[in-house]
Amino acid sequence: MAVKEIFLLGNEKLYNVSEEIKQEELVEVEEVVKDLHDTLMNFRKEYGAGRAIAAPQIGYFKRLIYMNIDKEVVLINPKLEYVDDEMITVWDDCMCFPELLVKVKRFKRCVVYYKDLAWKDNLIELEGDISELIQHEYDHLDGILAVQKAIDDRSFSIKTKIIKNT
Repeated sequence: MAVKEIFLLGNEKLYNVSEEIKQEELVEVEEVVKDLHDTLMNFRKEYGAGRAIAAPQIGYFKRLIYMNIDKEVVLINPKLEYVDDEMITVWDDCMCFPELLVKVKRFKRCVVYYKDLAWKDNLIELEGDISELIQHEYDHLDGILAVQKAIDDRSFSIKTKIIKNT
């Protein structure tokens, strides 16, 4: 259990596609979840932001997402399903590029099917910014970064510039 280095934009490893977790790997996964928690909390302390982190961001290339908003949620082998075609436009940020914002379109609603640490099947229905968040983290599992989903070539801003202009 430790704070891990978060790979930054430009690190080729961020484009790796993660593998599914097998049930016999749960002991290892529990340790990685502690690292994800510590790393997320450290990022929050340093940047005042951060609600979720995907395992590939710290070099663990398995399909694992850790979310900590009102409570901790561990999503093992998540699968996304989009409820409809309604989209939202958001300024997306990422721990891999903490000072950059990227304007992207995401689905407004989604359902996520996943296993928890007890290897039980779960599903959650998400909407709005939490739906966007899980789509962002899910993309990390497939080696996709928000910068690749920018609406156009003018969809980038330094974080402090957006905050000052709003």
